[in-house]
Amino acid sequence: MTDPIPSITLPPSENPQLEGQWLQQNLLTWLDAEFIPEAVNQKIAQRAAQIYMRQRMEGENDLGSLVIAIVTEMQSFDFSKSFFGEFAIANAVSDLLLERLGIDRCCGQ
Repeated sequence: MTDPIPSITLPPSENPQLEGQWLQQNLLTWLDAEFIPEAVNQKIAQRAAQIYMRQRMEGENDLGSLVIAIVTEMQSFDFSKSFFGEFAIANAVSDLLLERLGIDRCCGQ
């Protein structure tokens, strides 16, 4: 029987606002680089960062739970003017956070 993949816990947030700004800036950079820069990318990055900040302010430290929250709440976002969807955004947030923690997102630690 295989072992389950262990969850990844982020360190407690000391400054959710600063983390949110970092995430918004880096997610926007990723969005613009992934396809082409679009005006909607700023709104996508801003909304994802808002969700992330609120979750962190509520004490959420589990990366998987953060990803689920972003997917769930981004479902109400209008992606009709974008190449992206809620799953791509949540996965990009996860990748950015793993990179920031120094964890190889491809093959684990």
